[in-house]
Amino acid sequence: MGDYAKALGAKLRGIRQQQGLSLHGVEQKSGGRWKAVVVGSYERGDRAVTVQKLAELADFYGVPVVELLPEGRVPSGAEPATKIVINLERLQQLPAEKVGPLARYAATIQSQRGDYNGKVLSIRTEDLRSLAIIYDMTPGELTEQLIDWGVLPPEARPAKEE
Repeated sequence: MGDYAKALGAKLRGIRQQQGLSLHGVEQKSGGRWKAVVVGSYERGDRAVTVQKLAELADFYGVPVVELLPEGRVPSGAEPATKIVINLERLQQLPAEKVGPLARYAATIQSQRGDYNGKVLSIRTEDLRSLAIIYDMTPGELTEQLIDWGVLPPEARPAKEE
């Protein structure tokens, strides 16, 4: 199996472990529907999983199917750069009515991480997606807005393919 199967397996393993389940725990909780050896082979990328089985596993774990998929190929311009570093000093200079949700989100992440250097904060692409929903924008549009505000550097723009 290829890299995609291994990446998919890693996502499956991560979801299972987040739920505190062992492979045998999955078999027990599912009443034997999901055999430990089969789930383990999916997680190692040794066995191909059909779309139907993946949907059933997602249902069993109680997560959207998309959460089980590895980061995929995305059309250019649709997604922000992978490393997103917010300039917290600039963020504090902007009016709260503009940046309130972002400032609260950043403060929450800082609190969770115990990271109070106050200058910059790295966030994940998933964080930017969540913020985009709050701002009612696409992640790409929010990236542009944050660049305009000076919170992100221009280099944060995703590379455009030609």
